[in-house]
Amino acid sequence: MTDILNAIVLLLNFVFLPGLSYGSQLALGALAVTLVYAILRFANFAQGDTMALSTVMTILLTWLLQHFGITLGFMPTALLALPLAIIGCLIYIMLVDTFVYRYYRRQKSKPITIVMASVGVMFVTGGIVRFVLGPDHHIFADGERFIITAREFKAMTGLAEGLAIKTSQFLTITIAILLVGFVFYFLQRTKTGKAMRAYADNEDLALLSGIEPHNIVRVTWILVAILTTIAGVLYGLDKGFMATSYHQLLLPTFAAVIVGGIGSPPGAIIGGFVISFSELILTYAYKKFFIYLLPEILQPDSLLQFLGTEYKFAVSFVILVIVLLLRPTGIFKGKVI
Repeated sequence: MTDILNAIVLLLNFVFLPGLSYGSQLALGALAVTLVYAILRFANFAQGDTMALSTVMTILLTWLLQHFGITLGFMPTALLALPLAIIGCLIYIMLVDTFVYRYYRRQKSKPITIVMASVGVMFVTGGIVRFVLGPDHHIFADGERFIITAREFKAMTGLAEGLAIKTSQFLTITIAILLVGFVFYFLQRTKTGKAMRAYADNEDLALLSGIEPHNIVRVTWILVAILTTIAGVLYGLDKGFMATSYHQLLLPTFAAVIVGGIGSPPGAIIGGFVISFSELILTYAYKKFFIYLLPEILQPDSLLQFLGTEYKFAVSFVILVIVLLLRPTGIFKGKVI
């Protein structure tokens, strides 16, 4: 029985908790992409690098606060910098919209044209990130690193395996639940949210009903700035900041959107967890897990790993291709690309 408990704790520690945390980060990023696609009608390829830029703002503000001796005690100081970073991200997004996307909306350009413009924004944003903070890896999570350490868990339970719960994991899951709840309440219950849904369903009919498109666009970007900044900062607190990792994050984010059903907010949430757990389950080495469960004569010598961790993003790509081939509308029957 003890070996079974050790095996369960092992999976909780290395698959389940990281999957929940990573899935929450992907879900928030995917929700931002979904809002842009559903309401502004284009796929925003600048999402990953915008997450990186907002995280850079948070890091710089965190360092500034720490320089003046302002911290949040056992919690990361980045949480204090987060509101200002959201404002900074919103200003940047609104500038991009004013000087880039608005022109194409007025011209009634095809969605693919705006997508190409977003690719240009992606490269410009990535260049700004690398110019400001460079390509190096940065850790900006201060305060208590763990809510409970593996050693403390072992001491409490007497098990050989320890369950470590990182502060960043707890913050990610908690904030994601609250933020997703707020977004869905806003879209379902408020007058502005209902106007946004009407505009997404039928733009012409919404305009005839007196809905102001500029207000819809503005509120959409506000929600996107909030989701983008929080997703980027939570990802950075959990895994550290490196510009290239955020650029690569675009693939699993879009995979989550398409798996769930592009244009479907619930689909974006579900898709985020499908991608995160698929990546972790397929790249985890199960050797120790089966050592606990099998008799000594049957215990494996190899790592029992489906794929190496270097193929993590390949999992997202394969899932993306399979969904596009077999069910292009995704789980929640969103729009076809």
